[in-house]
Amino acid sequence: MTESQVNAAEAAADESLISIEDFMKVDLRVGKILTCEKVPKSKKLLKMEVDLGNETRQILAGMAPYYLPEEMIGRRVVVVANLKPAKLMGLESQGMMLAAAPDHEGACPALLTLPEGMPLGAKVR
Repeated sequence: MTESQVNAAEAAADESLISIEDFMKVDLRVGKILTCEKVPKSKKLLKMEVDLGNETRQILAGMAPYYLPEEMIGRRVVVVANLKPAKLMGLESQGMMLAAAPDHEGACPALLTLPEGMPLGAKVR
């Protein structure tokens, strides 16, 4: 590798890193899924009402191929609470739930869940 190629590779690696200040901007909160239903005309989307302690949010997630709506109700989840709302299938999604997804295609994502006693709205650090 030439020196310029090494410098380019190092610069690309640095661009993928975020600062602690950037990370601290993400507001992660504990929420509880109150309701869950399939979105009509969508094979992937579930529509949920999630209690964040001081407010309830509508969140849409592409979990329908992996989870039945009734399996979602009552789970305590980690929600990105300060994500800009997005329109999906004409419905507003007001956050995002965290899940771990294996790298291979079609693998079931594992929704990050918390124990029952965790207070709703608690900040995840």
